[in-house]
Amino acid sequence: MRLVILDRDGVINQDSSRHIKTPEQWDPIPGSLEAIARLCRAEYRVAIITNQSGVGRGLYSLDTMNKINMRMFELIRRKGGEVDALLFCPHAPDTGCECRKPKPGLFHELARRSKVNLARTPAVGDSVRDLEAAVAAGARPVLVRTGKGIETLDAIQRSDDERIRQVSVYDDLAAFVDRHMRANGY
Repeated sequence: MRLVILDRDGVINQDSSRHIKTPEQWDPIPGSLEAIARLCRAEYRVAIITNQSGVGRGLYSLDTMNKINMRMFELIRRKGGEVDALLFCPHAPDTGCECRKPKPGLFHELARRSKVNLARTPAVGDSVRDLEAAVAAGARPVLVRTGKGIETLDAIQRSDDERIRQVSVYDDLAAFVDRHMRANGY
């Protein structure tokens, strides 16, 4: 099974320091939905792993988060794509849970559910914690410059982890998918 793991905010949709709190605030990054559809047409499974601390902070409810995700799924479907799995951490950063990135708990859960070895699986993110979670889970970290990606470029140069410093960097999800597809004969 071929799988690509994506972060949500900053990779698929525009991010906000104030959190995405309503379906109307969920705004896709140009080309991201088409990139997901292209992966699906090439028979890749697409999974999303995302921290959603706004739930744990009381900024929005689980019901609202589900409505936001339903909007995302619908817009992806309109472009011809599909999301096979969405795993999220609803906890605030200070709870010490095992599912919040940079911990790899949700990656391990996805691997267990999907029965897939993550060793060759690209995990596309825009933050250091996305990259650290991918490395900790044994996936292949990929950085995009959208969202927090530009700030993250500076941070990864100071990382003690060689795997973080050597991460592949792309302008956005569409650029990653273009390169990934060419490299794999699509």
